[in-house]
Order: sequence, then structure tokens, then C-alpha cells
Amino acid sequence: ENGMAGSPALAPAVTDWVARAATHLARCCSVCSGAFVLAHAGLLDGRRAVTHWQDAAALQAQFPAVAVQDDALYIRDGAIYTSAGIAAGIDLALALVEEDLGRGAGLAAAKRLVVFYKRPGGQRQFSAELLAQADPQGVHGLLTAWLRPRLQQQLDVEQMAAALAVSVRTLHRRLQQQSGLTPAQLLLRLRMEAACALLEQAGMTVKQAARQSGFGSEYNLRRAFAAQLGVAPSDYQSRFG
Repeated sequence: ENGMAGSPALAPAVTDWVARAATHLARCCSVCSGAFVLAHAGLLDGRRAVTHWQDAAALQAQFPAVAVQDDALYIRDGAIYTSAGIAAGIDLALALVEEDLGRGAGLAAAKRLVVFYKRPGGQRQFSAELLAQADPQGVHGLLTAWLRPRLQQQLDVEQMAAALAVSVRTLHRRLQQQSGLTPAQLLLRLRMEAACALLEQAGMTVKQAARQSGFGSEYNLRRAFAAQLGVAPSDYQSRFG
């Protein structure tokens, strides 16, 4: 259940059952904050794991023996599988279908569900706005609010630091602490999110989306989409527009 990170410790009977059951299974999987159940059962100790990006820090703090990854949709470590948010459970399920029945079956299932067979990129790619909302007065929130109406402008880190009345070094340090991003990475992420939102609008062209999101040209937008999402802007638009 989402919100597991803030709930009391699970009953020993539950974690004991999960731990015992896992020894008899070919694989054991969790979705979203279900990773906390596996962690309480000791199944993630010494393993890489993922949970919803908002709960990743809590999972790491509560279970330091777990190597928490904050930008994966799902992870397999031995016979243990963990996935990020609820939608990432679909990504994991498709991967399991492929393991059991082959790529053809996985593709057929994805087509039936009208989803990407293998979604490109990690879960942080669409979370810049949510991170800003989580702490609107933090450096991440303040910089996000300043950047958003200026995405079409040519911007550098000196301008960003001046807008927040801090040094460039301080801006880098605080932003890294709060979000794990550099100022340039945050700007790119905001432009990507803007481009995605524009491409989802009826009648929007790739050229218009590139200009309005701050990428300037279709070439720049295509390069960014290939690097960040692994798909062309036109492919994204055909799926979500």
C-alpha cells in the first residue's frame, strides 16, 4: 500500500511469513512501497532495490543494508524484483511475461494494454514538478518557479544563482542535496516536461513544441528525447497526443 514508509513496523507474523515464502519461490516481487514489506522481511539486505521516488530516502534510512536506487522503474537482484510506482508494476509484469514466455508474448501483452513494451528512462524524468511542490521554499522549488516562465530564454547557471541571490557554488551544492540534480539538469528536465505536455496537445507540431519548450529546433528536441526517453518526439506524440 502506498504510504508504507510512514506506517508502523509490520507485524512479525507477516514478515516471517514473507521471509519463509520467499525461500520456496522462483522469484519474489514488490510494487511501489511494497519494497518496505520485503525489507522488513530481510529480503533486500545486500541487494539493489527500488521503490517510489518519494519513498526512496525513507527506505534507505530505515534499511541501510539495502542499496536503494532512485531512478529505476524496476530492478532484479537475484530472485528478488522491486519496482517503483504503481505504473512501474506494469513494466515489471511485462518483463516477467518476457522471461516466462518470450519477447513475442511480452510485445503482445504491451500492445493489448496500449503501453510501452519497455519504457525508456527512469522514474525521475517526470518528477521535477512534484519535487518542487514538496518543498516550494527550498532551492529546488524556488529555482523551478523562476525557470518555468523563462524556458524559452538562453539561461546559464550564473543567472540562476543571481536570481536566488546565492553563489554558483552554493546553488550547485544545495540543489544537489535536495534533488540530486545540477542546475543544467533541472533546466533540461523542465524543458522535457514542457515538451511532453505540449506534444500531448491536439494540433501541436514537433516544431512548435521545440520552440515553446525552449529547445529551439526540432533537431535539439529530437536529440533530447533520444537521450532522455529513448524515443522520437513524433513517437511520443503518437502514443500520448
